[in-house]
Amino acid sequence: MAHISRDRKKLLDRVRRLQGQISALYEVLETKDDCTEVLHLLASCRGSMSSLMHEIVEGHIRFHLMTNDSGNTHQQEEAAEELIEALRKYLT
Repeated sequence: MAHISRDRKKLLDRVRRLQGQISALYEVLETKDDCTEVLHLLASCRGSMSSLMHEIVEGHIRFHLMTNDSGNTHQQEEAAEELIEALRKYLT
């Protein structure tokens, strides 16, 4: 996947942040009984995972479904942009 290779550093940075959030969640569950803090950390993890998913799906749509040589019709390009926007709203 060329878009994964191109964006590897940015994606790995996101995963590292997610690892930190999951580690914090593990720590809170292991040492505290504060359900509010657990819920906040879960929401953070979910948001981070959704953002990562959106970024990879958007790259997939742009790289694999839309051609770079302007072989797409205007309708196809609009449909792809609408799908990307719908996914952004759904995943965040």
